[in-house]
Amino acid sequence: MCMKIGFDNEKYLKIQSEHIRQRIAQFDGKLYLELGGKLFDDHHASRVLPGFKPDSKLRMFKQLSDSLEIVIVISAEDIEKNKMRADLGITYDEDVIRLRDEFMSRGFMVGSVVLTHYDGQRSADQFRQRLDRIGIKSYCHYLIEGYPHNVDVIASDEGFGKNEFVETSRPLVIVTAPGPGSGKMAVCLSQLYGENKRGVRAGYAKFETFPVWSLPLKHPVNIAYEAATADLNDVNMIDPFHFDAYGQVAINYNRDIEIFPVLHALFEGIYGENPYKSPTDMGVNMVGFCISDDEVCCQASKDEIIRRYYDATNKLANGACNDNEVSKIRMLFNQAKISTDFRRCTVAANELKNSSGQHSAAMELEDGTIITAKTGSLLGCCAALILNVTKHLAGIDHDIELIPQSMIEPIQKTKTEYLGGRNPRLHTDEVLVAISVLSQNDENCRKALEQLPKLRGCQVHSTVMLSEVDRKIFKKLGCGLTCDPVKKK
Repeated sequence: MCMKIGFDNEKYLKIQSEHIRQRIAQFDGKLYLELGGKLFDDHHASRVLPGFKPDSKLRMFKQLSDSLEIVIVISAEDIEKNKMRADLGITYDEDVIRLRDEFMSRGFMVGSVVLTHYDGQRSADQFRQRLDRIGIKSYCHYLIEGYPHNVDVIASDEGFGKNEFVETSRPLVIVTAPGPGSGKMAVCLSQLYGENKRGVRAGYAKFETFPVWSLPLKHPVNIAYEAATADLNDVNMIDPFHFDAYGQVAINYNRDIEIFPVLHALFEGIYGENPYKSPTDMGVNMVGFCISDDEVCCQASKDEIIRRYYDATNKLANGACNDNEVSKIRMLFNQAKISTDFRRCTVAANELKNSSGQHSAAMELEDGTIITAKTGSLLGCCAALILNVTKHLAGIDHDIELIPQSMIEPIQKTKTEYLGGRNPRLHTDEVLVAISVLSQNDENCRKALEQLPKLRGCQVHSTVMLSEVDRKIFKKLGCGLTCDPVKKK
C-alpha cells in the first residue's frame, strides 16, 4: 500500500539548492541565510505536502555542504531563564550542544555559537566556558538600545559595531537557533555590517517553508500554517510591498511584513541601498513549485488543520493553553470550508462510540477503508484497533484471536497487582510486544507484524485522550492521530 504523493521531493532538492546558489552569486560570494523552522524532522511539512521527507531540507543542504557552514544562535536571556524546548524537554543551551552534534554527525561544518542579548549574565559566561572546554568557538552580541527601530545607532560603531564579528570561512553561512526569539536576524544583519566594514558586500536571505509565497492566501497549505502557529497568532497576508513593486500577489506573514520597513532602513544604513523590494524578495523558498498533485496536498492540509484543532482542544483540557488558540483554529475551519466531519475516521469513531457506549477508535487506510475498534475488558480501543487493522491487511479472519486471553491475563495481573496500575487493559506497545513474542511460533502473528509499515500515512481518531505511550506508538508508525478532548476515567 503506497501513500498518495502530492510533492516532488527530488525536484525540490534540485531547484532549491540551485536557487540558493544563485542568491549567493548576487552578492560578493557571501550569503547569510537565516533558517526559520526545523532543518530536520520537519513533520509538519511532510504531513501537508505528502512526499516531502522530514529531512528534505537537510538533504538539500548536503548538496551544498562543501560551501556552507552553520552558526548556532542562542539568547543569553534564554540561558539565564533556563528556557526549555517543550517538544524535547531540554533547555535551549543543551539543545545548542545537541544541534551541533547532530549537524556534525551529518557531515556539516559548525563554525561557532553566538550568544545574543548578552549583558554580562553569569550563566551565559559559564556556558561560554563550557563551549570553550569542548572546543566550540563562541562570540557575544550585545543588547542595542532602541533595537530594531533606532537605525542610526544600530547601523553604527555604537550598535552592530560593538558586537564581536563572527569569523566565517565559507560562502554560505546558515544561521539557526534552538527556537524563536533567539536573535538570528540580528546576527545576520550585524554580520552584514561587519563584512561591509571589511570591504565585502555580503547578502542576507531568509529560508522559511511556510507560508508558501507562491500559493494563494486561502490555499489549505497556507491555512494549515496558520493553524500550526495559532499559539503565536501568526496571520498570513498578501505582501503589500511585493504587490506595489511588481503588481504580483505573494503571500507572507504579519511579522515579516511589519518588520520590513525597519529592515529596509537598516539595509540602507549598512549599504546605502536595499537590495530587496519586499519581504518576499528576501526569501529563497521554492517549495510551492514542487507540488505535483494539488488535490492531494489540499486534502492533507485540511486533515492537518483538523489535527491542530484537536491538539489545541487536548491542550486546553489539560490546562496547557487558553481558548484563544482553539477559537483561532475554529475560524480557520470556515476559511478552509471544513468541519471535523471532513475527517472520515473521526465520524466512524464517534458513530461506534454512540452505538456501543464504549470509547472507540477508527483508522482510515490508504485505500479509503475504515477499520474501527472499541474498548473492551482486555484491550484499550487503540490496542484493539491495531489488532483489527493488521488482521484486515494480512487477510486474517476477524474472529481469530492473535493474542490468547490466557496470555493477556497474566500481563494484566502484573500491571495492576505488582506495578500498582489502575488500568488493566493493554496499551498499544504491550500488544505489539505480545504479538512479537508470539510471532516466533504463530504464522498469523508474523503476518500481522509485517503489515505495520503499511500504516504510515493512515489517519486515526480516538474518542478519548490517549496516554503518552499510545501517542508515541502512533507517531512511530507514521499515523496522523487525533483525539477528542475527553480524559479517561
